[in-house]
Amino acid sequence: QVQLVESGGGLVQPGGPLRLSCAASGISFSIYAMGWYRQAPGKQRELVAAITSSGSTNYPDSVKGRFTISRDNSKNTVDLQMNSLKPEDTAVYYCNAYKRSVVHGVPYEYDYWGQGTQVTVSS
Repeated sequence: QVQLVESGGGLVQPGGPLRLSCAASGISFSIYAMGWYRQAPGKQRELVAAITSSGSTNYPDSVKGRFTISRDNSKNTVDLQMNSLKPEDTAVYYCNAYKRSVVHGVPYEYDYWGQGTQVTVSS
């Protein structure tokens, strides 16, 4: 049974930091790409940070320079350090694990989600 459990959400003042963590179980964590997504009320879910199995990272312009994703394959965890938070960063943040493989020419996708954690940036 695959589980992704997020923690660390909460209320933070504008300009403040917050660190999210996601603990994974039931998967071969080190071979999965991991990502953090967010969804604000009335908006589509969007990617905020991704890290490949080899450690390459990717961020959208909206969070580049403020958010940092990291992974610890020995602990099966992926963290998101968020600095200089803005009210527009308010959303539910979700952890994602993704892997694509091809077996005998047939592609398979493995796509798992956590339950989400609320981040509210407000004074």
